[in-house]
Amino acid sequence: MQTVVLAVHLMLAVALVGSVLLQKSEGGALGMGGGGMSGFMSGRSTANLLTRTTAILAACFFATSIVLVLMATQRGEIRSLVDQPATNSQTVPAAPSGPAVPVPPASTTPPASQGTPAPVVPTPPAEPTAPAAK
Repeated sequence: MQTVVLAVHLMLAVALVGSVLLQKSEGGALGMGGGGMSGFMSGRSTANLLTRTTAILAACFFATSIVLVLMATQRGEIRSLVDQPATNSQTVPAAPSGPAVPVPPASTTPPASQGTPAPVVPTPPAEPTAPAAK
């Protein structure tokens, strides 16, 4: 059912764009519809017909848009990654399948006490000493 409504929605969109492009613009530079007064329909009746057609197509387009939204919310499935709840499990990347990289040997110093290590405070540079006065 959703596929049928979506197909009708797309056809309405194309028809709406076509009816808007056929309308005569204010300056008359882009208008293809209408023509001279000797045509099948006068300029005024063509404008009324295209205006009504555009209004009907726009109303149907809005209606199918609302129906599509209602049909999508009735499913109850979460289809967006943004709407899905975050998981605490982290995936571990696979090991590279290239040549082995040498690992430096482990340090021989005994491990520090359990807990967080103390921050390393850099020592300030030594200040130059003045030569001794004689």
